[in-house]
Amino acid sequence: MNIRIDKLDNTPFYKQICEQIREQVRGGRLQPGQMLPSLNQLAILLGISRETTKKAYNQLLRESILISRQGKGVFVAGERTPGRDEILLILDKQSVYNQILVQAFQETLGEGAHITILLHSQNPDVLEYYLDHHLDRYDHYVVSPHFPLDKRSQARAARLLRRIPNRKLIMVDNWLQEVPGNYGVVYQDFRHDAFQALSGVKDEIIGTKGRLRVIVMPQSLYGTVILESVKEFADASGIGISVHWSVPEQWEKGDIAIVLNSQLDSGLVAIDHSIRDCKLVPGKDVRIISYNEFPLNEIVLGGLTTLSTDFPRMGESAARMILSGEPEKIHNPFRITRRKTF
Repeated sequence: MNIRIDKLDNTPFYKQICEQIREQVRGGRLQPGQMLPSLNQLAILLGISRETTKKAYNQLLRESILISRQGKGVFVAGERTPGRDEILLILDKQSVYNQILVQAFQETLGEGAHITILLHSQNPDVLEYYLDHHLDRYDHYVVSPHFPLDKRSQARAARLLRRIPNRKLIMVDNWLQEVPGNYGVVYQDFRHDAFQALSGVKDEIIGTKGRLRVIVMPQSLYGTVILESVKEFADASGIGISVHWSVPEQWEKGDIAIVLNSQLDSGLVAIDHSIRDCKLVPGKDVRIISYNEFPLNEIVLGGLTTLSTDFPRMGESAARMILSGEPEKIHNPFRITRRKTF
């Protein structure tokens, strides 16, 4: 690849890079599958900032002139490596849980696939853009269909996913059942999983003689759905329950806090402070259960008890469907992990 920057030209540097790469791809001087220099390498070669080269590559990735292969680099789009599947992961956002899922997915597939990862940010418009530009370019599309829960957004997301051939589609973490067909799914059941997991510690919850205080954090997409499952458990067990949409200021000894958060965040810090302000000890006077498990929970508050699906298993199951070529509908394991706070 031969690129030069004309510093006397008023055209922004990133646009100069883009135009030269486009021209070299059109003219055949850059071949499909050819690896490009890394962002740092190109920046050093051209004597410009890494942010400028990143901006140029990102533009060409959006135009599907280049493709990014996780852990390998940036390549000219077009060529397929014989014997290797091309897989597009379209996840909802960057989170520790998605990172755990992806790591298990990659490790299970091994070297038998090229994986590209995109984020749709829970926006159907973004998913549509990705499908418009990437449909028919990959062997498998692994999608986490997390979108706003209103009927219009859900119906639109289902229509978009129907564009992906069943044989290529795997949904992870959520099952959008409005999509018909024989595709793969590895899902958690947000409406019922919490009921089953809490039932396993019902006697201990009753023994505290306290009440369940469910705190639904605003960033939790499925908070209101999971809440129904917790309410059902409380009703069936004869346990008092109160629901909070922000962190309560008052606590009583024996209370059990169930925090419905999308990932570890400042909500737990605020809860810890508010309990201590009431001269109570978190995890002893007030027990705490948080939603979603990841390794750092072993040290949070001395050991945070969680309700969670098994994210490593989810990634493994999705990968095994690709390896076997046999799509399944798999309800992913969900459990309570007991630690110091309960």
